[in-house]
Amino acid sequence: MKFRSDPSAIRGSIAPVVTPFAEDGSVDHESLRRLIRFQLESGSHGVSLGGSTGEPSAQSAAERIAAIRVAAEAVGDRVPFLPGTGSHKLDETLEVTAAAREAGADAALVITPYYARPTQEALYRWYATVAREFPDLPIVAYNVPSRTAVDIAPETVRRLFSDFDNFVGVKETTKDFEHFSRVLHACGRELLVWSGIELLCLPLLALGGAGFVSAVANLAPAAVARMYEAWQAGDLETARDLHYRLHPLVDLLFVETNPAPAKWVLHRQGRIASDHVRPPLIGLTSEGEGKVRRLLAAGGDLTAQI
Repeated sequence: MKFRSDPSAIRGSIAPVVTPFAEDGSVDHESLRRLIRFQLESGSHGVSLGGSTGEPSAQSAAERIAAIRVAAEAVGDRVPFLPGTGSHKLDETLEVTAAAREAGADAALVITPYYARPTQEALYRWYATVAREFPDLPIVAYNVPSRTAVDIAPETVRRLFSDFDNFVGVKETTKDFEHFSRVLHACGRELLVWSGIELLCLPLLALGGAGFVSAVANLAPAAVARMYEAWQAGDLETARDLHYRLHPLVDLLFVETNPAPAKWVLHRQGRIASDHVRPPLIGLTSEGEGKVRRLLAAGGDLTAQI
């Protein structure tokens, strides 16, 4: 929890690692530890677990909590740890967030409640409840309308940022780049905004973003971290070069539903013991495998760099 008192330090490439499962479907904690070691060795600036890439909706609260504890221990305060703790149920969100706080998380990433399609006032009250319950824990909203069917409006973010000292930022996973700008304009650039859209990671930095929580960091963590570092150093040509070189790997991630393609690659690299994904997802199909192989041939040199 070294970074909890200064959430502004949670910047750069925050890698949202997959949740590895064994062939029998159980959570594979040893593979999770290996993945986190890989991220730390590769220079990622932080670690997240339990966002969309981590298949949280296919796990019980107990499984998520156990994985958060394993990850927190593996990270060991070397970089910020920002686990996803949200759910479509408020009691589960509070339970997992409480466990993350106890495990030493530096902040909690709380997804907008999915399926129910709450109003903006309902979203405000949801996040207000979480913020009040954990006044000593930085809270980050996770806006991913393609999965939740609801978009948290800039004005709602502004209200939360104004009303709660521990509501510190938002992970924006929307392809509406204008939305990024409107959130920062409404709240001021003190708000921490991370991009969850791979090809908007670099552009967000130009608007004053804090960094990115990009699934492609599962495959090429060193390249994603260097892209941020190059931007910060004013080496825009290197940052742009890495942005474009990552294109094939970004496309690879979404050949079929994320994280099935990423797990297929990580398994074949020996980083996880199995490429199992839980229902309703399925593993990579033979057609998808062919596409992934072609894209890996185009961008795979970045996956081996540390």
